[in-house]
Amino acid sequence: MSGELNDTQQAPDIAISVHPELSSRRISDYAWKARAEEFDRLVETSSCNLVESLRFTVRRALSGTLLGSGQVEDIRQQIEIQEAVVVFVDHPLTPVQQRNLEKAWDAKVVDRTGLILEIFASRARTREGVLQVELASLNYQLGRLVRSWTHLERQRGGFGFMGGPGERQLELDRRMIMGKVKSLEKDLEKVRQMRATQRAGRKKKDIPTVALVGYTNAGKSTLFNHLTASGVYVADQLFATLDPTMRLLELPGGLRLMLSDTVGFVQELPHELVDAFRATLEEVIEADLVLHVRDAADPMLAEQGKVVEQTLEQMGLVGDLAPPVVEVMNKKDLAPGLESYRAEMVSGSRIALSAVTGDGVGDLIALLTDWLQQDMHELHLKLDVSDGRSLAFCYQKGSVLSKTVDESVVDVVVRMNPADAGRFMFYEGMHQLQ
Repeated sequence: MSGELNDTQQAPDIAISVHPELSSRRISDYAWKARAEEFDRLVETSSCNLVESLRFTVRRALSGTLLGSGQVEDIRQQIEIQEAVVVFVDHPLTPVQQRNLEKAWDAKVVDRTGLILEIFASRARTREGVLQVELASLNYQLGRLVRSWTHLERQRGGFGFMGGPGERQLELDRRMIMGKVKSLEKDLEKVRQMRATQRAGRKKKDIPTVALVGYTNAGKSTLFNHLTASGVYVADQLFATLDPTMRLLELPGGLRLMLSDTVGFVQELPHELVDAFRATLEEVIEADLVLHVRDAADPMLAEQGKVVEQTLEQMGLVGDLAPPVVEVMNKKDLAPGLESYRAEMVSGSRIALSAVTGDGVGDLIALLTDWLQQDMHELHLKLDVSDGRSLAFCYQKGSVLSKTVDESVVDVVVRMNPADAGRFMFYEGMHQLQ
């Protein structure tokens, strides 16, 4: 789909956005305005020139056009006045509705799912991201093939089940796309297997994984860069991060964890994307700890939190299957008065910080350090003063709590993760575990 709406070498397409509000799904004016603004930002993210944003109350959704005939005509007039060439509809459209509206408006029509797919297609950089977007796009297009072949004659009769040339072309296209879908699913299964192997390797080395999740534009990538000194793309726009990124994060005392940055969630994230991005989202599913990054300065904070929670549930992270979750209230600099809260268990804690200024990041590092140390082994070692190798291992892999030296023995108390403690005991074979 990428490039279908815009040619980057030409002026951006003039666009209109339409926000149908179904009577059966009424929300407050404030919530509607926030949703409409978010959708319009998505339109602008697609590099179109948005010139008009229209709201309509739909008492009864029509199967053919979703909107009423009078509303369709009002929008047609606006399209003509604004000389718009594309209309974005903030609602899922059936293939029939999309086709009928394109005929009525003589303009390209893109629904919410199509818009998000277009943005994802333009942002994918890694092979995995490209595969995932392509799979989602093909599944989306399967039901819309007829749009491309309305000009072909559809003959009646023929031999048995065979239709006219248009029908035959449709069937050929459908088979071609379904074949491509199967091929992409096989490729993504290889990606899943590769990630599973990588996760198994990390577990073998006892490196826990912490996943950053949150609503789009909450500041996950900014926090990720602050913690890991990475160069992950950051921008004040929706879906700035698409491809998953993982970095090793070293904490005080030789503690280590793998930090994962993931795609941001959004209201009504199309199920095609949730399904296609399961390989990426498995990093969240398999995480040992989840950091739910939230924009503390956003008036829709509560609603955005519910969207993230619902998406995590959709991925199967419920009950005993869910890893512990810590709330990270970001943009503290824009929301004065926020304070961190440490629960008895790590899960349920809240850390207030600013990923831009760094204020409060130390609280998060302290929490992660405490979380990593909760299963740590404490070793009381008596080392020969000449055994610099073992002492260096203690400082490199653990947190040295105390050290005393006499003429021939170095008495060390060190805290290590189970894997490193076991490795030390195996090779040294002469120390006492307390």
